[in-house]
Amino acid sequence: MFTSLTTCSNLTVFGWSFVDYGPEYCSFTAQGVDGGFFKSDLVVSTKNGSPLIVLYSNDLEVTQNKIEKAGGKVIKPTFSFPGGRRFHFSGPNGNEFAVWSE
Repeated sequence: MFTSLTTCSNLTVFGWSFVDYGPEYCSFTAQGVDGGFFKSDLVVSTKNGSPLIVLYSNDLEVTQNKIEKAGGKVIKPTFSFPGGRRFHFSGPNGNEFAVWSE
C-alpha cells in the first residue's frame, strides 16, 4: 500500500492505529479490523483480477480529500451503485482501494 512502510504510523485517513515493525512491515488496528501491511513491489488492481478492498466512510467527500492530501489518487470518481455511492483510489504505490457510503 505504501512506498515506504516506515511512514505507516503517519497515516490517519481512516482513524487506524499503526505499529511499525521495521522498514518492511506494520500492523494496524481500529474500526473493527486488524491486519498488517508488508512492503512489496506488486500492485493490487481490479484490472489484474485482484480483490477490491472497500472501506466505509460517513462522508465520501471529506474522506476523498484526506486521501488526496495523503498522496492517494482517485482513479474512479464517485458513482452510485445499489446500496450507496463509492469511489476508487490508488495509494502512492498504485494499489487500488474503494470507499463507499450510504
